[in-house]
Amino acid sequence: MLAVLSVEIRKLNRSLAAVLAIAAPSLIAAFGFFMLLRGGQARPWAQWMQMATGVWAYFMLPMSVTALTALVAHMEHGPRAWDHLRALPTPRWRIYAAKAVCVIALVTAMTGLNLLLALGAISAAATIKPAVAPTGALDWIGLLAVNLKVVAAAILLTAIQLWTALRFSSFVPALAIGIGGTFFSVVATSAKEGVFFPWQMPVNMLAK
Repeated sequence: MLAVLSVEIRKLNRSLAAVLAIAAPSLIAAFGFFMLLRGGQARPWAQWMQMATGVWAYFMLPMSVTALTALVAHMEHGPRAWDHLRALPTPRWRIYAAKAVCVIALVTAMTGLNLLLALGAISAAATIKPAVAPTGALDWIGLLAVNLKVVAAAILLTAIQLWTALRFSSFVPALAIGIGGTFFSVVATSAKEGVFFPWQMPVNMLAK
């Protein structure tokens, strides 16, 4: 299993996965940076970090999973490498499991990077405009706990997206499901049935 994981990691290193992993959280950090600069009064640190986590769980995480799973699957679909992989003396489930582990690990890393970049962006904006610098202490343990719950709640939608991306050689079905799932999650936020909807589960972790 370790050998299969090593191969998958090398494939990701040669792909655009790193660009995606950095770009998605950076957009949220940039949003927070300009939001603070436009602000007229100081807000608590907890509120700013909750905003970053909320945007990530609500929209950016599902869309990142959609793009990431399509990218991982296309590494095999593009060069038509599935026939070669399935002919190897390795149980097929290990190949699929390795891809799933890599995707979940990347989503976890991106979630952590989102917190770090948001912290840096807010701190930088506060340096430029001290009058609206965040106040109060930040509960890192509680923040990390919530973000771990967000990642855990995203496993189901990640599994659905990865299966779709691996099942169809075209990236269109996976993108359609990801965009559609995110859309219905946004428009049906207050629906009671949302607790069972995979794309809404991550943001539900922020509810108290």
